[in-house]
Amino acid sequence: MRICFAAALFALASLAHAAPNFVFIIADDLGWADVAFHGGSAPTPNLDKLAREGVELTQHYVAPVCSPTRTGLMTGRCWSRFNVTTPQNPRALRWDTVTLPRALKSVGYDTCLTGKWHLGSLSEWGPNHFGFDHSYGSLAGGVGPCDHQYKRGEFQPTWHRNEKLLSESGHVTDLITNEACDWLLKRSEKPFFLYVPFTAVHLPIKEPAEWLAKVPASITGEVARHYAACVMHLDDSVGRLVATLEKTGKRSETLIIFTSDNGGSTAENNGQTYPADDYPAGPLPGNNKPLRNEKGSVYEGGTRVPCIVNWPGKLQPGKHTAPVQIVDWMPTFCALAGYQPGRDLKWDGANLWPQLAEGAAPAAHPIYTVAPGFKSRSFRVGDHKLVLTNKAAIELYDIANDPNEKNDLAAKNPEKVTELQKALEAYAKADKDAVADD
Repeated sequence: MRICFAAALFALASLAHAAPNFVFIIADDLGWADVAFHGGSAPTPNLDKLAREGVELTQHYVAPVCSPTRTGLMTGRCWSRFNVTTPQNPRALRWDTVTLPRALKSVGYDTCLTGKWHLGSLSEWGPNHFGFDHSYGSLAGGVGPCDHQYKRGEFQPTWHRNEKLLSESGHVTDLITNEACDWLLKRSEKPFFLYVPFTAVHLPIKEPAEWLAKVPASITGEVARHYAACVMHLDDSVGRLVATLEKTGKRSETLIIFTSDNGGSTAENNGQTYPADDYPAGPLPGNNKPLRNEKGSVYEGGTRVPCIVNWPGKLQPGKHTAPVQIVDWMPTFCALAGYQPGRDLKWDGANLWPQLAEGAAPAAHPIYTVAPGFKSRSFRVGDHKLVLTNKAAIELYDIANDPNEKNDLAAKNPEKVTELQKALEAYAKADKDAVADD
């Protein structure tokens, strides 16, 4: 996707006057085809509108599971550099990590997180310790939608405001949205970074009757209907956030990103160790079609997710088809905010703004993906993607011509396999170079 020269000049001139606001919304376990603009069965009118009036990134990559993706967003580096490869409750980042909110705070931004942190599930490891002025939601991972508790055990009490545990009534999606909207309404003239990591559509799902009543009759089965209601509830919350920005007069000054932390899941909704709350039993219908596989996998279905970039007047609507990754957002936001690192932060990501707004060539860095426990990895350079599976198999795919990874080319193209293996080995040498200290 390219914009005209005049529009590019307008975007650059506008940016010169004021630092933009950033709202980064991330769904949890939302699959490629769970949204209506990718053929999903549940209506998502607010997301559809953002996509239609913004830029859809058709090859936006994340980690196969949640904590790694969040690590990549917060640091601009591959999660493997921190040895974060699986959903985890221990602290993920070194105390001295220059996180995205820390960087933005240093150039005058207000920073807020409402939703799921999952980069350290105790209060002393929470978001306020890593650059957020205000934080609210789950210190740990996905929670029960009504009791707001994590899995049974040490981290079960997890709902907090500014790292102080609390109990509240209400559905988790509404509470996260309410807090974000309230925070937006109290903004001064300072630029802001609002990070809204929803728990929807992570299990366990259980939606109120008012949302179940809105699910199309064509969607049948208890879990499927609750799942569709959860997607619709999430979509409504996105609409509320946009409406609040418009109410405050900040919409034209705000870059909105919407994406998911990994591919959709088909895990048992009532099969994990959450406190009992009469959750509907059955597998989740997370939909990644036509992409291969699902959450937890380095194939496209686990790592390629919906992504919308929307900023009226600054970005021309369309589709951006070059591969990008979650680690690209920190360099992008920092560049737009005018933050210049005082030292080499060893970013794996690149500033996307020149290619999104100015028609520049895509960044050349590879798309490196590590699955839980380093059991499988993938490495994409250009159109070719190398997959090293947990069965010690080596596979090669031409993603441009075979995005659903049906045709393994490894045997037919051993030279490309060798080339990518050597490049991967060199790139992976930085893995575990920033493991969290004691």
